Amino acid sequence: MFAFILRRLFQAAIVMVAVAFIAFLLFQYVGDPVVFLLGQDATPQQIRELRRDLGLDQPFYVQFMHFLGNAAQGEFGLSLRQGAKVSRLIGERFPATLELALVAAVIAVVIGIPMGVYSALRRGTFLSQVFLTISLLGVSLPTFLIGILLILVFAVLLGIAPSFGRGDVVKIGWWSSGLLTRDGWAHIVLPGITLAIFQLTLIMRLVRAEMLEVLRTDYIKFARARGLTDRAIHFGHALKNTLVPVMTIIGLQLGTLIAFSIITETVFQWPGMGLLFIQAVTFADIPVMAAYLCLIALIFVIINLVVDMLYFAVDPRLRVEAAKGH
Repeated sequence: MFAFILRRLFQAAIVMVAVAFIAFLLFQYVGDPVVFLLGQDATPQQIRELRRDLGLDQPFYVQFMHFLGNAAQGEFGLSLRQGAKVSRLIGERFPATLELALVAAVIAVVIGIPMGVYSALRRGTFLSQVFLTISLLGVSLPTFLIGILLILVFAVLLGIAPSFGRGDVVKIGWWSSGLLTRDGWAHIVLPGITLAIFQLTLIMRLVRAEMLEVLRTDYIKFARARGLTDRAIHFGHALKNTLVPVMTIIGLQLGTLIAFSIITETVFQWPGMGLLFIQAVTFADIPVMAAYLCLIALIFVIINLVVDMLYFAVDPRLRVEAAKGH
């Protein structure tokens, strides 16, 4: 297990260095930060002095090593648009994005897995067909359209849910949480459902496909021959083995929810990292774009590492292969 973790950590370090290099290239080829900071009316003397102060007159590899060292400490300089430290901006926006992603993940898992199990065990029933139709709609409809429809129905026509913002939040140190207030829960419902629908349908279809595959295996037939009840077979054997590959997908989908909540945050004006990134792209705020890219890569690396460890712990076949040296 220790050797397995070391290999994964080494691979994660390589991935992060590669992502940091790509983020560093943004500073080299997507506009000149000196021009953004000084404006178009700056004199050549001012430009040369600022480039020297920022270290932009140094060789490429020196600049990259300096950038890599700062990135390892979570420092990406100042936002070109807001003039504030990028680390502070990310720290202010990250709690909102993480809470939205966690709520969406819980909705997707709590609803998607039972729907997938039911549609696999009750194939051909009316409710099973309804679930499959809903999943097809969830996969087909774009996220922004789902969000607009939810706003139209629940915020405009019915008036039972707010359509934008995060609502009241509670400060716990540097962390801000909307999950500790009633108004915060009211504001997170619609964007949470919007972000969860695609993941929910994906989990449902994956669980259904895996469940059907497991139910056709020999050990399930043997369990039936032993006279075990359907409940014991379906939930004691089939579901347990179905969730092994599903667990991997669920873990990676959490990273996807955090990384690609951009559209949902834009539609609902949710003050998270996605909205910050859209604003950064609009104004070519390169330090914010680079920080967002590195942070999302780090989140995926951490989630992938945790999922691999859980997979290693749950699936005995991996432990046997590791013992044999494969």
